[in-house]
Amino acid sequence: MAISIYSTLLPFPKLSVSSRKYHPFGGSNPSNLTIPTTSTVRTKALHSKTSDSLTSIITELEKESLNKDDQNQRQEDINTTHDERRLSDVWRELHGQDDWVGLLDPMDPLLRSELIRYGEMAQACYDAFDFDPFSKYCGSCRFVHRSFFPSLGMAHHGYYVSRYLFATSNINLPNFFKKSRWPKVWSKNANWIGYVAVSDDETTARLGRRDISIAWRGTVTRLEWIVDLMDFLKPISGNKIPCPDPTVKVESGFLDLYTDKDETCRYLTFSAREQILTEIKRLVEKYSGEELSITITGHSLGSALAILSAYDITETGLNVTADGQVVPVSVLSFAGPRVGNVRFKERLESLGVKVLRVVNVHDVVPKSPGLFFNEHVAPRLMKLAEGLPWSYSHVGVQLELDHKNSPFLKQTSDPVCAHNLEAHLHLLDGYHGKGHRFVLASGRDPALVNKASDFLKDHYLVPPYWRQDENKGMVRSKDGRWIQPERPKLDDHPEDTHHHLKQLGLFSDH
Repeated sequence: MAISIYSTLLPFPKLSVSSRKYHPFGGSNPSNLTIPTTSTVRTKALHSKTSDSLTSIITELEKESLNKDDQNQRQEDINTTHDERRLSDVWRELHGQDDWVGLLDPMDPLLRSELIRYGEMAQACYDAFDFDPFSKYCGSCRFVHRSFFPSLGMAHHGYYVSRYLFATSNINLPNFFKKSRWPKVWSKNANWIGYVAVSDDETTARLGRRDISIAWRGTVTRLEWIVDLMDFLKPISGNKIPCPDPTVKVESGFLDLYTDKDETCRYLTFSAREQILTEIKRLVEKYSGEELSITITGHSLGSALAILSAYDITETGLNVTADGQVVPVSVLSFAGPRVGNVRFKERLESLGVKVLRVVNVHDVVPKSPGLFFNEHVAPRLMKLAEGLPWSYSHVGVQLELDHKNSPFLKQTSDPVCAHNLEAHLHLLDGYHGKGHRFVLASGRDPALVNKASDFLKDHYLVPPYWRQDENKGMVRSKDGRWIQPERPKLDDHPEDTHHHLKQLGLFSDH
């Protein structure tokens, strides 16, 4: 029997999900903001007089695209998911210990579940980010870090945010950064670009280790940032990141974004690199004696930052505990560009960093930069081009998805749709291996795809770009006037950041 997948969105008045009421079009005031996020909208049927007829139409449409073989595939996948394996027993394999050999084709159900879970943590960066140029908080996170996951309806993920990450918008990536049009703003030069989170005790027991996760924000609607790239490789050691080999190079724009700072701004006193290194050092020390993992995720440009920070953490040795235990570091990235040259790839692999890149074969971003000289070129030619400043190579293992295999999606050539993160998570949910039919394994709601795109077929009756702020964040004051409410100030940096920098030998004038 086909599962009704859109009844969670109907009717359009307020609905209740996980004991929380929300408008399908969200809201931006932290006191009443209720967002149907990646993880809150699932396939529970809601019955009402206004939704029954529409729901029945959608269910019939689903039946047409879900034949008996599809239903058997879904049941087989459910049975496999509930087999005797426990996540705590196999987490090292899922984390890339053996480079995911035998787990991608056919698709391992536990690995699929983990990829979607980390993808939702990357998607949370978009759901929490203020993109509105008419908001004086544009470029910031909507919530303070202590309430981040609960505010997004993601408390069940079992993580808490330990700190936020900020970067300067003064570098040459104007289409990545967002700035308010108003003269009075939360910060003139800072942008919120992600967070560090740690699994709580209950989730740690389920995962089999204490997981330290880093999520980097990317770009959700526009791809012009690709044009902004200088497409020029430079030695990673040139920005004071340790590396014994001067021929290890990465794209200069990524490197500047990761290492630049602005001491005139309280949020940018430390670079993104310094923020990451000091926080990882603090957390590894705090949870010494426990089984640990470091998992880094990101979409689009955030994928590049995930790979760059994974390299930095391992090259600096922060994943080695005081008693000599090596904490595994893995990157689970989505729709990411190439980051560095073949020497960077080789150095990253020698450090033991595991990278699994989830891509849509129709997405242009993973094909950039290095359009002409890349890992697909004959080795002999790549050897000759090794010294060129535009010779790139992807790292890690690639999982290829194809949006044309999904019966839910339009056959569009729109590059923004092909790059959309929610679409990638939808494709993951339906992927069972090469040559297998597309069948949703978890019942993850495809309506999420249209949250920030126009990708779903029209007969599913889900409006495009449906994720919006209620009244553009305006609320009515006590005297009846409409105003933009004040938000709590975001924390900048922990007091012990400078102390940890000194211990790392990263001398500073702060």
